[in-house]
This record gives sequence, C-alpha cells and structure tokens, in this order.
Amino acid sequence: MGYRVVVVGATGNVGREMLNILAEREFPIDEIAAVASSRSQGSEVEFGDTGKMLKVMNIENFDFTGWDIALFAAGSAPTKIHAPRAAAAGCVVIDNSSLYRMDPDVPLIVPEVNPEAIDGYKKRNIIANPNCSTAQLVVTLKPLHDAAVIKRVVVATYQSTSGAGKEGMDELFEQSRAIFVGDEVSVSKFTKQIAFNVIPHIDVFLDDGSTKEEWKMVVETKKILDSKIKLTATCVRVPVFVGHSEAVNIEFEKELSAEDAQNILREAPGVMLVDKREDGGYVTPIECVGDFATYVSRVREDSTVENGLSLWCVSDNLRKGAALNAVQIAELLGRRHLKKG
Repeated sequence: MGYRVVVVGATGNVGREMLNILAEREFPIDEIAAVASSRSQGSEVEFGDTGKMLKVMNIENFDFTGWDIALFAAGSAPTKIHAPRAAAAGCVVIDNSSLYRMDPDVPLIVPEVNPEAIDGYKKRNIIANPNCSTAQLVVTLKPLHDAAVIKRVVVATYQSTSGAGKEGMDELFEQSRAIFVGDEVSVSKFTKQIAFNVIPHIDVFLDDGSTKEEWKMVVETKKILDSKIKLTATCVRVPVFVGHSEAVNIEFEKELSAEDAQNILREAPGVMLVDKREDGGYVTPIECVGDFATYVSRVREDSTVENGLSLWCVSDNLRKGAALNAVQIAELLGRRHLKKG
C-alpha cells in the first residue's frame, strides 16, 4: 500500500527532479498529482522514466484533502498561500522554499544529519528542506562533528546557475553563445555577466555586509547541526550549469588527523570520499550531476590553527540540495510516522 503524493511546482527544475527521484527510488505511490500555477495548467510532465505523463493541475483550486504528502517546489510566495491550506487538509507539506526554515515549530531536516527532529512536524504539519548549499555542507560536517566537535567553519561556495532556476541557466547559455558569435552580452537575471566570470553575490545584501544566502548557511547549519558552531560564509555564483562546490575550513575542539577524517567520511551516510593526491584525484561539479552523493575531496590538515582541517565538497544542487533531500524526508516520514499497510 502506497501514498497519495502531490508535487507542487512540478514544471520547474526542482519539481521535475522530484518526479524523477520519486520514480528512481521507487517511492511507494498509489497516486501522484503534478500541480503548478495557472500558466502551466493542462501541460504535461513526465513521471521519471516510467513513461507515465501527468497532466498539470492548477494550484489555485487543487483540493489537498485525502492526499498524504505534498512536496513543494514553488517558491515562497505561492507556498505562503497554499502550504498552510494543504497542512490544514491533513496533507504533510515538505517545503523546499526558505519560508519556514527558521520557524521554531517547523523541523528543518537533512535525514543523514538530524532525522529525529522530524518528530516535531505535527505542530504545523510542515517540514522544511534546507538551502542547497547548506544541505551538502551539513552532510559533510555531521560525522566530523560527532568525532571531534566543530568549533568554527569558514566556507566559500562556488554555486551553479541552476540555483537561480531555469532563468539562471538560460542566461549563462545565452551569454556564452553571444560571446562566441560576437553578439552583445545581455545581463538580466544576475547582477553582472556570469559567462566566463564569477559573481560574489547571491540573494540580497544585509545590513552587516553579508548576503541572505550567506546568512542562510549560518542559521540553517546551527539549527540542523549545533547552535554552538560558529560559521562564516562567502557565497559566489560561478559559470556552471549544475553542481555546487564548497571550499571548507574547519576548526575542532579535539585533534582529528586528515587520515582519521578520511576514514570517517568514507563510512559516512550520503558522503562519497574521492581523495587521491594526484592529478584528477578529486571530484568537480560536472562529475556529480545526476548523482545522489555529496562528494568530498582534498581533505588535509590546516597548520595555521590548532585542530584544523580543510576540504572540498561538491553535490548536485538540484538533487541533494533540493529534490533528493525532500524525497528522503518523505521516506523518513513514512518510516517513522505515516506507515502504510
């Protein structure tokens, strides 16, 4: 016996990926609905590689009564209207937007890191999915924190254009094409040219000079992993279509050698260690596309601080950073609370 599942925002990058992953992982489904805005009503989306096509329904008049789980990939504005409506109808919402992440009554979940926190979902009937850059970071940090207790993290991100949606990917493509053929480069989605460039600015600026993307990494890591961890981030948009990368420096309370850290990460859930100290002995974003794992490479000791390590991690941001994590939350919810049959 399976679940009745709704994917909201089914025509977007993340929504389509949710459909793919539900099919790939053979999530137990009795019925599935693809829902989006009125603009997409009547169009069709594919349910993974099952060959099944789903007709998109309008979120404005969709009735969530009788549905078990709704995976939301619709952005904060429509989520603010429709997620409470779904939750009130008895459908558990797993939300990919930033809207509910810091709500104290809404669990913020990465299943490999804090699965027990999901038990608090009944307060609002809503569960939050973290930011894409946070998800891969905490999966990497969790086993190391358990071993040696993390005091401080300094992270620089190299985030792909798909993190800004289809418009971001299109802008990278169009600008690259324009440069090659000698046309004028047009800038609209990003604040500066993204093709053959990097932009140290994601989301809006805050009063302290940081950006909201950087703030999200700080507060979400504290909520998911440990409120005592100090973290500072610099988030950068890079000319990559899919796959976020992070250069991470970690300071621990206890000694942890690079070799011990490698051994820990090799066995950690959700992590794939690829760390050969030779040409090509590391993973780059293009190699992680379509995969479930967070890849960790270049683990090494930092001699400038006591008990310090540096490492590199990459992950498919549309998967672990969004759609995969949401489906994993649904699986966890099923195991712990919504058992069928």
